[in-house]
Amino acid sequence: MKEIEQLIEISQFYGRDSRYVIAGGGNTSYKNADRIWVKASGASLATITEEGFAVLDRTKLRPMSEKKYSDDVARREEEVKNDLAAATLTKDKRPSVETSMHNIIEYAYVVHLHPTLVNALMCSQQAESDLKKLFGEKALYVEYTDPGYVLFKKVEEKIKAFRAAYNEEPHVIWLQNHGIFVAADTIEEIRNIYSDIFGTLEKSIHKTLPSDETLPSRDVEKVIPAVRMMLSSGGLKTLKVRNNALIEFFSENVENRQLIAKPFTPDEIVYCKSNYLFFDSDSEETLLREAGEQIPIFIEKYGYHPHVLLMKGIGLVAVGLNARQCETILDVFEDAMKVAYLAQSFGGAHPMTQTQIDFIDHWEVENYRRSVSTATSNGRAENKTIVITGAAQGFGEGIARCLVKEGANIVVADLNEETGRKTAGELNTLCNGNRVVFVKTDVTNISSLERLVQDAVCSFGAIDCYISNAGVLRAGGLDEMTPKMFDFVTRINYYGYFYGVKVVSRILKLQTRFAPKDYYADIIQINSKSGLRGSKANFAYAGGKFGGIGLTQSFALELAPFRIKVNSICPGNFYEGPLWSNPENGLFLQYLQAGKVPGAKTIEDVREYYLSQVPMKKGCTPADVTKGVLYLMEQCGETGQALPITGGQVMLS
Repeated sequence: MKEIEQLIEISQFYGRDSRYVIAGGGNTSYKNADRIWVKASGASLATITEEGFAVLDRTKLRPMSEKKYSDDVARREEEVKNDLAAATLTKDKRPSVETSMHNIIEYAYVVHLHPTLVNALMCSQQAESDLKKLFGEKALYVEYTDPGYVLFKKVEEKIKAFRAAYNEEPHVIWLQNHGIFVAADTIEEIRNIYSDIFGTLEKSIHKTLPSDETLPSRDVEKVIPAVRMMLSSGGLKTLKVRNNALIEFFSENVENRQLIAKPFTPDEIVYCKSNYLFFDSDSEETLLREAGEQIPIFIEKYGYHPHVLLMKGIGLVAVGLNARQCETILDVFEDAMKVAYLAQSFGGAHPMTQTQIDFIDHWEVENYRRSVSTATSNGRAENKTIVITGAAQGFGEGIARCLVKEGANIVVADLNEETGRKTAGELNTLCNGNRVVFVKTDVTNISSLERLVQDAVCSFGAIDCYISNAGVLRAGGLDEMTPKMFDFVTRINYYGYFYGVKVVSRILKLQTRFAPKDYYADIIQINSKSGLRGSKANFAYAGGKFGGIGLTQSFALELAPFRIKVNSICPGNFYEGPLWSNPENGLFLQYLQAGKVPGAKTIEDVREYYLSQVPMKKGCTPADVTKGVLYLMEQCGETGQALPITGGQVMLS
């Protein structure tokens, strides 16, 4: 149907642009004489398809305009919801609560958005007067009204008055502290109307927004992991940090901060709640002490954990049940900052009143939207943040892929930037509420590892498990192995493990210091069966892996008092991976060329030789190793262990 295709087109056009839509908000519709297609609750305009629209019978919607509903707010909203459901032809979809407003507007298409520029005016002290100055006396302005049936009746009343006064249908409806409705019979008209509106508003802004360039945060890794644990007594939270010039305008100035102390729109309440914590300390220890005092008071007072923290020197911090929720919180609250800043051009910001806030906080419709926006997967690593070095490809990529499906946030740490970013992008398609990020990392460089830690903390608020997987293998006997090659293998496989633990353990100690007593952090080295027994013509690799188990046992003794477990996993051979099967430099080829397998003439001869040594006649896969990783993270009775996963090829005595 051409009209629905155009509805999808206009919906995605605005939905994909953060200037107009944040967190999938807004709604759109198309109607003919009999039916109306309106965005279903929980659908995102940016990606909406025909499946994202609820279809309703207009003959059943029209009587709602005249029907007498209960005077009790909760009962009335329940009655309205039930009538909307009765009119819905697509029973598996819940129509937008604003469906009735879409239905009474006598144009085919309606696009309702919450653009930043529009709300800079609609959430300002001079909203109505400046609206008339900019757009003329015919501009249809609706003072703030609680969403739902009451707002529908208010808009209906205003539209009828407009028709009576001007003998025409309004194309634009402006809603105080809410947004804007634009309606027309073609999507081209809607685009033109919106374009004219934005052009007029842009010219009226006296002070443009500060640059959105990312700014560094002050020693974020010394504060945020501790704060995350303070907030995680009821289950692990995810934190995400953002800082730029606009955020700094509010975070560094107590007076400016008051401009954003209360929400401006219902959407802000839905995603960020209505109370926030602001911190003004100049040192890490003072900030931690202040957070330790204020967070429990906040939770006791409001009955929920703070969703938004604003910290001097650090920036804006979102606290969520998962990474996706954190991204939404940051986007919505930063948009509120933009609204507050731009509203200075219209007499200053005008937040919602406490009575208006309380209605939204307890409204069933908004609680439903909240629940839809909070995705959980309930995996075995749910909401844990796991850093995996060497995860761009091979064994590390396979482990990351398995852990993503278990609900973990993953940091792909690798020197190969092109492949690493591609891997992170692919793994993100498997995510639910969790996320994957790539950080370019050289495990032989302390400064690079420190940047890795900072990026991981800014992305997810913590590191629950550090998997030291990055490694290289260069086969060769005493005659072939050069000192340079030996040093190369040892620096990555042995020194790299030490460097990573040295840097990451500081963060883990901070976390366990502030964590509930049943919380344990993990360091897991992906070692090898070559770390359990010697390997002919492969001493550089085996020596580093033997040494790695020595490091594991020593680190375990040192870190046990801090509730940090340190273990190694010793996999058998991953024959399908590039380490073994790469046709240019894989181990099958290297071992053939080095003469490691007597009598072998082909790569297949080498493969068969190694498989014959495995009692279970199979190679070790990333899925096998991931089961070991999950076991080591879940148990709290073992540390300093080397767990073999070799198909019986190596058995410990």
